Amino acid sequence: MRIVVTGGSGPLGSDVVRRLEARGATVTSASRHTGVDLASGAGLEAALDGVDCVVHAASHRWRTRTVDLDGTRRMIKILANRSTPPHVVYISIVGCDRVPQRYYRVKYACELALERSQLPVTVLRATQFHSLIEQIVRTATLGRLALVARGMSFQPCDHRWVAGELVDIALGSTPAAFSRVADRAGPERVTLADAVTLIRCRDGKPPARLITLPARGGTLRAYAAGANLPDTSAKMGGPSFREFLER
Repeated sequence: MRIVVTGGSGPLGSDVVRRLEARGATVTSASRHTGVDLASGAGLEAALDGVDCVVHAASHRWRTRTVDLDGTRRMIKILANRSTPPHVVYISIVGCDRVPQRYYRVKYACELALERSQLPVTVLRATQFHSLIEQIVRTATLGRLALVARGMSFQPCDHRWVAGELVDIALGSTPAAFSRVADRAGPERVTLADAVTLIRCRDGKPPARLITLPARGGTLRAYAAGANLPDTSAKMGGPSFREFLER
């Protein structure tokens, strides 16, 4: 089975590549490191030639329009001309249709473009990765002060566990059309205040002085309402946030 992984040099994509190879697939890592640029389209058609499946994990938090959305549209245009198009497995974000933040909106726009493409597509939405929560805490902490938005909480997951879920889908059966599987989430819900306390404890630092801010603006209000959290149908697994910090 020939599989191409877009974003194959990133933390998630590289783990997907390793797991697919370990299970006997012939894998191509498609990224700028290997001469494939979704933003310009350079090398993309050649990378997609003759593949049975595309794990579409390429993303760029700042170049969302050119890399994520335009790149997805380029890929769709190439694959739509195939007599037997490959299965496209797309990694998205829980709440991307409910959180009015630019990156989330672009991820949802990519989902819609794939849904309209008439290609065989499987979308897997995951909650934020543990590493992102740690980055958010670093940004919110100024010395011993931590700015915490009221009601902001997460149910983060481990990207390596999500990589395993993507691999299972890629090596499974191809759907007849567009489909969305159950969301994926970690086993533990933590508030931003909890995350601050846990990380400072792990780092051997004294507790932070928490300054709670009101949830102003559409994005923070959406978080406060739990728009980024999984529903009861989600599949939960992988290490918890506490286990991630311990490791």
